[in-house]
Amino acid sequence: MSLVDATRLDVVKVLLDGVRRRVAFINADCVNIAARDAHYAKTLEGMDLLLPDGSGLAIAAKMVGKRFTENLNGTDLFPVLCAEANRRGKSIYFLGGKPGIAERAAEAAIRANPGLRVAGLADGYFDDEETAVAAINESGADILLVAMGAPLQEAFIARHSTALSARLCMGVGGLFDFVAGEKPRAPAALRRIGIEWAWRLAIEPTRLARRYLIGNPLFLMRAARFAVLGERSTYAMRKRAMDIVLASAMTLVLFPMLALIALAVVVESRGGAFFTQTRVGRDGKPFKMVKFRTMHPDAEERLAALRQQSDRDAVCFKMADDPRVTRVGRILRKTSLDEFPQLWNVLRGEMSCVGPRPALPAEVALYAPEERERLSGPPGITCLWQISGRADLKFDKQVDLDVAYLRSSSLLLDIAIILLTPLAMATRRGAY
Repeated sequence: MSLVDATRLDVVKVLLDGVRRRVAFINADCVNIAARDAHYAKTLEGMDLLLPDGSGLAIAAKMVGKRFTENLNGTDLFPVLCAEANRRGKSIYFLGGKPGIAERAAEAAIRANPGLRVAGLADGYFDDEETAVAAINESGADILLVAMGAPLQEAFIARHSTALSARLCMGVGGLFDFVAGEKPRAPAALRRIGIEWAWRLAIEPTRLARRYLIGNPLFLMRAARFAVLGERSTYAMRKRAMDIVLASAMTLVLFPMLALIALAVVVESRGGAFFTQTRVGRDGKPFKMVKFRTMHPDAEERLAALRQQSDRDAVCFKMADDPRVTRVGRILRKTSLDEFPQLWNVLRGEMSCVGPRPALPAEVALYAPEERERLSGPPGITCLWQISGRADLKFDKQVDLDVAYLRSSSLLLDIAIILLTPLAMATRRGAY
């Protein structure tokens, strides 16, 4: 059974079209469980639909060149499901959770959708499954939501698949806790950037530490292995898999340090911690590159007056003693720490860990035809000339090294550049 890729509304319309369906959500933890539990893996294969839940599945999809239209997690899908069920006159049975939770979740659903039909509800603490199934069938429910957590809920649905009369049976994990207000949902900003897991870990560290701190890297390793060893694997796919694993791991490990840097940037001078700038990516496609802000907010306005003092030849502007750079910014540039937010660009697929440094549109406009070959591959955080002198190299030498890299790129060369980058950062040659 393949994962569904569609918008939430489109999925809900399919779920409520009257066809008998058994549905499961699948996230990184589910994949890890399935890897060690053959029975659960077989149960998932027997489901009619699998809905991708969480940033882990989105990252895994990108490793093989795919992208999901939407994150179809249960908490976001639930309001759409209730609204459409209410419109169609479909009834819902809430099964699972601690005593009282299913009732509070149902009440919340009714408040949001006056007139919604709740066929029945029961907590997840019952001894006789046959009696529970009989109660569900007697209620006449069109939709059964089972909140017992994986793999128990999928196993329950699978065991009673033919006996349950509800046309739609769906395992929804901890959904009732969030709907009932028992557990707080992560802020929308964290959900948008795919780190809701970090919020949940902070709320329940004891219960979820193993799942996220061990499980997430383990899942990424499995996903990377599949991308690298899969039948359709290519250098580009292997490179992308390495990018995702490395960027994810570095973001997780360096998060406390990055938070302190952001605070230092804001404390020293007014303005935000990050600076975004349009750069030119692969095949001339523009994107927003993010860095820690190293200059005063009026830097762009002061550029024209300083352009004649550039230390670089020809196309690029670079100034060793740029008065627009803040004190914190000077440290960040010397250590190259200002570049670390570009891990976000890597995760988004706009950049790679290794590749030609992305240029400004104004610089690209001045490129000679042979220099445009720099745009034939994904731009990177580090590259061949970054470990060979950085800004001390003349522009034509940088172009030569970028073109040489693109013509002979390989995973082994990428790994070598990555391993040599910390040494180049430590020497600080050409860093300003």
